[in-house]
Amino acid sequence: MYSHPISYSDLDRIFKKLDQNDDGYVSINDLHWLLDRVGGVRTSSEEELKFMLERDSFSLPEFIQFYESIEKLTEEEDEEEQLELDLVEAFKVFDLNNDGFISCEELQSVLSRLDLWEEKSGHDCRSMILKFDTNSDGLVDFEEFKAMMLLTTSS
Repeated sequence: MYSHPISYSDLDRIFKKLDQNDDGYVSINDLHWLLDRVGGVRTSSEEELKFMLERDSFSLPEFIQFYESIEKLTEEEDEEEQLELDLVEAFKVFDLNNDGFISCEELQSVLSRLDLWEEKSGHDCRSMILKFDTNSDGLVDFEEFKAMMLLTTSS
C-alpha cells in the first residue's frame, strides 16, 4: 500500500514541467491537474484547493513542502489501515465461534490457553467485559474491542 517517496530531483523535474511559462511558480490550476492525474488526493475543484492551500501558486520550496505534507498524510493513513487489520486479526483470536462477538466464555477460554487466567485469582471475566461493553449486551463487539485495545495501547 505504501508508495516510495519521490526524490527531490524528481520533484524539481515535475515542478519545471508544470511551470510552463518558466516564472518559477506552479499555479493552482497546474497543481490541480497534477493531482487529478496522480490520484490519491481528493479535491473537487481548483477553488477548493485554492481555499485549502490559501494561495494561487507555489514556488519550488512550497511545492516540495506541499508534497511532503501529502506524503506524511499518506503514511499516517497506511499506519491506521495496518492497525485496523491487526485489530481485526486480534479480535478473531478471541471470537472463537466467529459470530462477531467475544463472550465471557470465549475470553476466559483464550486467556486460559495463553496461561493468562487463573481460576483462583478472583477475576471475573464478566466484569472485564462489562468494563468495555458500551451497549450492555454482555458481549464485546469489534468496535468495543477496538476501543479497548486503543485505550490500553495508548496508556
